[in-house]
Amino acid sequence: MTSPVPFHAPTPSAIAQARRVLRIEAEAITALAARVGDDFERAVQLILRRHGRVIVTGIGKSGHIGRKIAATLASTGTPAYFVHAAEAAHGDLGMITPEDIVIALSNSGTSEEVLTIVPLVKRRGASLIAMTGRPDSLLAREADVHLDAGVAEEACPLNLAPTASTTAALALGDALAVALLDARGFSPDDFARSHPGGALGRRLLTHVRDIMRPATQVPAVPEDAPATEALLAMTRGGLGMTAVTGADGRPTGIFTDGDLRRALERGFDIRTASIGAIMTRAPQHIGPDALAVEAAELMERRRISQLLVLDDEGGLVGALNMHDLMLAKVI
Repeated sequence: MTSPVPFHAPTPSAIAQARRVLRIEAEAITALAARVGDDFERAVQLILRRHGRVIVTGIGKSGHIGRKIAATLASTGTPAYFVHAAEAAHGDLGMITPEDIVIALSNSGTSEEVLTIVPLVKRRGASLIAMTGRPDSLLAREADVHLDAGVAEEACPLNLAPTASTTAALALGDALAVALLDARGFSPDDFARSHPGGALGRRLLTHVRDIMRPATQVPAVPEDAPATEALLAMTRGGLGMTAVTGADGRPTGIFTDGDLRRALERGFDIRTASIGAIMTRAPQHIGPDALAVEAAELMERRRISQLLVLDDEGGLVGALNMHDLMLAKVI
């Protein structure tokens, strides 16, 4: 049996090193913010004017950062994808059209794989935005717009491993994505459509009709029915309630577990009382096309656990309770 690896508490030097790294990277981003100016605005306008997609490219650590930048752009309203610089030189450049914009990342601005594709990008008529740490580099000079992501030092003690520079490039990519999001008027609904599997998508795209129990599954009794009949209907329905309907078949009230407790507290004899005497009249309700989050907000505000779903004419089309909202992960 392999002996467990002994746990060693972090040494003061390790903690100091961690704080040093975080300080250097924070200072790199702060310095970057001070340098954002006209070139950044030109990059935003260039992307907005083009009708194509944004192709992000890079190699090594810059490639990893580029992949994340492309994903952020795509999820915030700017169609984008990542192409590895080495693969681009071996056929993937065929994806690029004259309406596209290429964002090329290279901290040194001299990455051979990235520089190799620059003439080919220009020949296709696409625009080139370079993100480098050296404004005097060849890649920066060849670009239509250069975004300066330079840092004073890497967080690596050897000042070699890409650390602060990758953090700065990532932050600058986020700034570009958010600026474009704002310029496009990208809304929470737009974001949800790009993230239908996430919590925000569920909250913003789920409607009442998607999770309600249809009218055929909602227990209902006439207003002149005895309370015992309503109790049996409520038990069979499994919703903790039953709708109470008038002569025209439309709901005039609701009878819930809470109504039962209140009736008993007031001294009603459930064996002889009619449901019309102890139900809640003019109950809270919602339309089927409302968002599920609106139903949740209404139920929480009114401190109720069930809600009738009515159409524009007041007809019963369904019902839902808090459990339905929780199952749909709306709350």
